[in-house]
Amino acid sequence: MEEIKEVESQQQTVIYDEENIRHLSDMEHVRTRPGMYIGRLGDGQQPEDGIYVLLKEVIDNSIDEFKMNAGKRIEVDIQDNLRASIRDYGRGIPQGKLVEAVSMLNTGGKYDSKAFKKSVGLNGVGLKAVNALSNHFEAYSYRDGQVRKTVFEKGMLISDVTEDTQDENGTYIYFEPDPTLFKHYKFRNEFIETMLRNYTYLNTGLTIMFNGRRIHSRDGLSDLLNDRMDYDALYPICHLKGEDIEIAFTHTKQNGEEYYSFVNGQHTTLGGTHQAVFKKYIAEVIKDYSGKNFEYGDIRNGIVAAISINIQEPMFESQTKVKLGSLTTAPEGGISIDKFIGDFIKEQVDNFLHKNTDIADIILAKVQESEKIRKEMAGVAKKAREMSKKANLHNRKLRDCRVHLSDSRGTQQEDSCIFITEGDSASGSITKSRDVNTQAVFSLRGKPLNCFGMTKKVCYENEEFNLLQAALNIEDGLDGLRYNKVIVATDADVDGMHIRLLMITFFLQFFPDLIKKGHVYILQTPLFRIRNKRSKISKKKIEAIEQELKAYDEGTDIAENQDSDSHKRHISFGSDFITQYCYNEEERLQAIADLGPDPEITRFKGLGEISPDEFKNFIGADIRLEKVTLNKSDQVAELLEYYMGKNTMERQNFIIDNLVIEEDVADEYE
Repeated sequence: MEEIKEVESQQQTVIYDEENIRHLSDMEHVRTRPGMYIGRLGDGQQPEDGIYVLLKEVIDNSIDEFKMNAGKRIEVDIQDNLRASIRDYGRGIPQGKLVEAVSMLNTGGKYDSKAFKKSVGLNGVGLKAVNALSNHFEAYSYRDGQVRKTVFEKGMLISDVTEDTQDENGTYIYFEPDPTLFKHYKFRNEFIETMLRNYTYLNTGLTIMFNGRRIHSRDGLSDLLNDRMDYDALYPICHLKGEDIEIAFTHTKQNGEEYYSFVNGQHTTLGGTHQAVFKKYIAEVIKDYSGKNFEYGDIRNGIVAAISINIQEPMFESQTKVKLGSLTTAPEGGISIDKFIGDFIKEQVDNFLHKNTDIADIILAKVQESEKIRKEMAGVAKKAREMSKKANLHNRKLRDCRVHLSDSRGTQQEDSCIFITEGDSASGSITKSRDVNTQAVFSLRGKPLNCFGMTKKVCYENEEFNLLQAALNIEDGLDGLRYNKVIVATDADVDGMHIRLLMITFFLQFFPDLIKKGHVYILQTPLFRIRNKRSKISKKKIEAIEQELKAYDEGTDIAENQDSDSHKRHISFGSDFITQYCYNEEERLQAIADLGPDPEITRFKGLGEISPDEFKNFIGADIRLEKVTLNKSDQVAELLEYYMGKNTMERQNFIIDNLVIEEDVADEYE
């Protein structure tokens, strides 16, 4: 009772007056609320992470110069995977306003649409956010024989000099993201190259030098589709251009639809009004041409398409510019996006179909095939959905979580994930140690069906696949996907590897977008547990381990790990024992050296051997995941044929040539 009175007394003494109101400078506000400006921070493992947004914001300005016919070359260099420099050869930022342009919010030339027509967006935040969120930032403006050089640290101006120069006009930006904000970050060249290629697809004539390598595109969106398609096109790509609009499309044998959309050179990964309008009218025009009552879904099934438009002062649904919200082509006097795109498609695509009747026949044959498959599956799908609804009342395979990606409210949607496990032992360990808010578990009986070469009927006729499809809610596409990460969690043995391949085959065969959009992962689990009594380990070694872990938590270990992926070692400090869990041979040897002499070594042969108390450390904040990705050179059909088709001689020879015989060396330390 006395404690309650004391708390009430403290609450009454809190005074809310003018001193509680504090004005933050522009740079302070960005650093305090970075998510408002760049979305997620991240460490560079995902293409949406903040360090790539910083890079994009800088390059966007260089692209705007190119669009104004100022500079056809951009040089992008990444140093040690930690620092970035961008040099363009445009007009250069007006030197008298250089400091304001890179450090004061809502300052820039793009409010005046005469100086920058149809730019990526208003120049009010981009470079300023990069400056504020960088440990070190430099901005040089080259104009007419002079260069003004400004240097900042964490948004604060350190130096400002102007001198003569012989260099060409343009702008140079150098930045090093702040490691205290972007902990353990690392630039990944594959994400950057994809970003830069998108810029060249949309800006024919532009050359980007990336770490000394030339990136260029001659055929724009046609090049994009050719580079991104995982299946052969059924007919030559239809590539049409107009004023401020460009489209390209074809059909493949894959299931589903695949779109790439852009606004003023910005890749709108979540689509928006322009993509929705494109989907509507491309199906409408093909239907009208056929003269038949086709369903739009059948027309678009298997389509791979891209659309790029340029509009004035586009309105995006967030600062990260991944979804277009604009309804008109200009804020004043512009026509609707629907009419702008619709008129172009109705005229140009209709003309294309009438001029290329052979291609039109191929499209209609594909539509009829999709219609036939859909009708054949209709009865099977209906029966499967009914069974799924009954099973969902008490689905022993699924242990669901509370938060889902598709939730409209909340803040943890992106943390939602589902573990696909093999057998009851593995699922039991994960279920007992998981976070019930964000982590679901789906248990397989064992090895799932090899669905290579099968039709989508298997998704409904096979009980496991039907229930998994229902759990993920991906029957009609990814719009309703319930989990941000689909994690395959198997033993690291031959059977476990086979199950991984079978699950990846299922996703590639029927839901390739799940992999293309970066939702599928493999759970990395420890192979060894190495421990020793505290009394056997020197105090110096213990202090060194503790310092290492502290440096990692604070993000100050980045320089030491710049050439490799940095992972926090899983080490537990008990009263009697110090234990490290090792994921590879390198970590095992390091643990033996740190926890010696004569440590106790245990090899885990399966997930079921790891207790729930131990397992919770491996699926928590320091979880190690390996994303399943597709390279632009990967052809899905050929990959599946090689790994999951008939036992070809090529595969047999590959296995024989790459056999690794493991020696159990645990006895050496016992």
